[in-house]
Amino acid sequence: MEDIYFNTVQEFNERYGFETLHPLVSVVRFDREAKLQEHVCHYGLYALFLKENKGCKLSYGRTEYDFDEMTVTSFAPGQSIHVEPNPDFIYPKWTALLFHPDLLNRTALGRNISRYEFFDYTSNEALHLSCGEIEIFRGVLSMIRQELQRSIDKHSRELIVSNIELLLNYCLRFYDRQFVTREEINHSVVKKFITLLDKYIAERALYDGLPSVAYFADLCCYSPKYFGELVKTETGRTAKDFINDRLLRSAKQLLNDETLSIVQVSRQLGFEYPQHFVRFFKSHTGMTPSEYRKTA
Repeated sequence: MEDIYFNTVQEFNERYGFETLHPLVSVVRFDREAKLQEHVCHYGLYALFLKENKGCKLSYGRTEYDFDEMTVTSFAPGQSIHVEPNPDFIYPKWTALLFHPDLLNRTALGRNISRYEFFDYTSNEALHLSCGEIEIFRGVLSMIRQELQRSIDKHSRELIVSNIELLLNYCLRFYDRQFVTREEINHSVVKKFITLLDKYIAERALYDGLPSVAYFADLCCYSPKYFGELVKTETGRTAKDFINDRLLRSAKQLLNDETLSIVQVSRQLGFEYPQHFVRFFKSHTGMTPSEYRKTA
């Protein structure tokens, strides 16, 4: 299996036979017959792909992306993506925006790029676009492409970066819409999270330590950031809040059993040190575990 490295826009364009109009950014469309081989892409660039068919299968780590026709997948520098051909399609069709991190140097977008958390989404998290959203997405790409086709002048970089920022802001809006329209799926994920959380506290915390958001995100096949946003959008509360509430509820139940010492309760819940449990309990109830027992 081949490893392909895209550290520059030129490397990407040469791989797929596109002309390089700007050394740091490119907007291209691939729609010709070509035999796709299984490979791993290592990105040193930011990349957004509008997938126009399911001509390939993508996976990040061990988990496949859920993309379908007319979905957007987003990659960031440092990510590696496993690509497999799809035997049901002769060749993949896609439109892509690639830009090098250096393009963002000393720009507001460069300072704020971390707010576009969809670049960190790793599984089951492709952006599914409506017909109207596809038009907007392509419209902004068209403005970037038109600017690239002009001679580079003192305004070029500012206009290109501004339009990239516009596209990323639209993606944020579309992802927010996706969270809402997939409410039923999200609701089932939250229910699964709470069930798994209660089971973890009851059966595994004693041996594996305190539960973490990342642990449950992985079980639900989402990245921690996407999982956290999903839970908060669905419930108005963070995943960490749910974990703390469930821990607190279990702590009160265990403290009602006076045959258990504070140290035993602490260990049962996964706290490494009893003083950490005492601090946690007091921060949420205003009382120490011992004081709680006296009032219970």
